[in-house]
Amino acid sequence: MEIISVKDVCKKYRIFFDKGSTLKERLLFRNRNSYEERVILKDINLSIEKGETIGLIGENGCGKSTLLKLMTKIIYPDTGSLIIRGKVSSLLELGAGFHPDMTGRENIYMNASIFGLSKAQIDMKIKSIIDFSELQDHIDNPVRTYSSGMYMRLAFSIAINVQAEILLIDEILAVGDTNFQKKCYNKLKELKKEKVTIILVSHDLGSVERLCNKVVWLNEGKIQEEGTAKKIINSYLQFMNEKQAINVESSISEQNKNQEKSSEKEILYNEAGEKIDRWGEQEIQILGVNMLDDKKNVKHHFNCGDGATINIEYKKNKDEENYVFGVGIQNNDGNSCFGVNTSIDGIEIKSIKSTGNVEFVIEELPFLEGAYFIDVAVHSVDGRAYDYAKKVYQFNVITAVKAEGIVNIKHEWIIN
Repeated sequence: MEIISVKDVCKKYRIFFDKGSTLKERLLFRNRNSYEERVILKDINLSIEKGETIGLIGENGCGKSTLLKLMTKIIYPDTGSLIIRGKVSSLLELGAGFHPDMTGRENIYMNASIFGLSKAQIDMKIKSIIDFSELQDHIDNPVRTYSSGMYMRLAFSIAINVQAEILLIDEILAVGDTNFQKKCYNKLKELKKEKVTIILVSHDLGSVERLCNKVVWLNEGKIQEEGTAKKIINSYLQFMNEKQAINVESSISEQNKNQEKSSEKEILYNEAGEKIDRWGEQEIQILGVNMLDDKKNVKHHFNCGDGATINIEYKKNKDEENYVFGVGIQNNDGNSCFGVNTSIDGIEIKSIKSTGNVEFVIEELPFLEGAYFIDVAVHSVDGRAYDYAKKVYQFNVITAVKAEGIVNIKHEWIIN
């Protein structure tokens, strides 16, 4: 049974460049009220069946959040039709609908009543809402004293307890500690079994793949592709890898042009074009760092267990007696995951070319899901820095493995 029907939906916004904030300013400076009409969604057609769990993926600004807001009727389409058949509960913006001066308990009653529950129904559910949120010690404090994680706990606990047929979630689960995030995802799995229709916007592709039986990929306001989670996520990652490879090449090309114009100490940039933290006298200079897949394509997204190569491009500005190349990997929290250099591995380097490449080949990436950063270095045997570059390259790992920690240790269980 179709529970959500989206037909030929379009939505655009007026983006003002310099709009007056008061009536006086608008009257005196009418010529400043220039704007452009920006199309956010264009010709969206989507059919969602009861009990489906749908993931919406795509780059920032592609229209995912706007589509969810249309489904909640916070906003309305300019053209087309959107039909919702069922009671909707939504988690779109952190703390939306909470009154900051009211306590957590008072906000439960207010929000649940907005979702259509009577006071008697809320009385029956309030203990389970508070227990799930784990806010027993804070529930009678004003919510303005809550952290963002506490906001999310309370909002999620209310949303899943209002007996909705449709649950809309926009990236809110990215807030909060790891244990509560897992608790939320386990609850979503329970709701999925109960045939609640779930529409989830998330950049956590691993969770989307595990939770959703269908994924819709939005690109520049249009549906690029829809289908099974694995197929669409792979298509999206391939698209992003190709796009990031172009950005990297463009950034390096622009960097090289700037370097040719300047005789000062040269600056290294990451793939986003940002100046990175580096030090050393640059007797040997790191020109660029890329991470390659098994086919030697520049890539930023890998699966756990994939082969990969870290390629370091260098230039020799001065002859030295010895050279040590090093690689380090840290996670998004800044924790060191791995570090090694040629000296540790017993490789002695007495000479190098004037320009060249050093490749660090990884047979199988052992990391669990998350974002990781590469540090590279070249120095002397006694540790004198020629060139150190921190967080010069980012890559992401996705995996269906549900283990805890940073690395996936190959293992087996033997029960005697």
